[in-house]
Amino acid sequence: MNQHPYRIIPYDPKYASETVKMWRESKEQAIGQKEIHSFEDHVDFINHRLPGQFRIDIAILDEKVVGMIAYNKTEISQLYIHVGYQGIGIGEALLNKAKEHSSERLTLYTFDINQKAQRFYEKHGFIIIGRGSENEENLPDIQYEWTTKK
Repeated sequence: MNQHPYRIIPYDPKYASETVKMWRESKEQAIGQKEIHSFEDHVDFINHRLPGQFRIDIAILDEKVVGMIAYNKTEISQLYIHVGYQGIGIGEALLNKAKEHSSERLTLYTFDINQKAQRFYEKHGFIIIGRGSENEENLPDIQYEWTTKK
């Protein structure tokens, strides 16, 4: 049972700096390198650029941002969980929200170095469909796909 009473709500810009701080810490821990964009650019990205293509939801626990996901009907662009709140079901709840709103197929990328994310996605039905390194970090990445069709 969910012993952690987190809520999933639509992203609101009032949570921008807290969300970006959590996102950056989670990403830096996952890939072992500092974020290349400034904090201000990152806030601008989540407030002005990301919402053009993606729906953004955040997970709130004890009035703290503990997770975020950006997704549309076919793609998950971002999924980050606060480093202190990983492994308690928040990522799964956010992922399930994206699956519910999908066109029965979702793709996403994760970094090859991020084995924790790979285990997470594979546990939740995603399979590898490609590999590359077409990202700003110039790190090898993996493209995953989830589909309701067997």
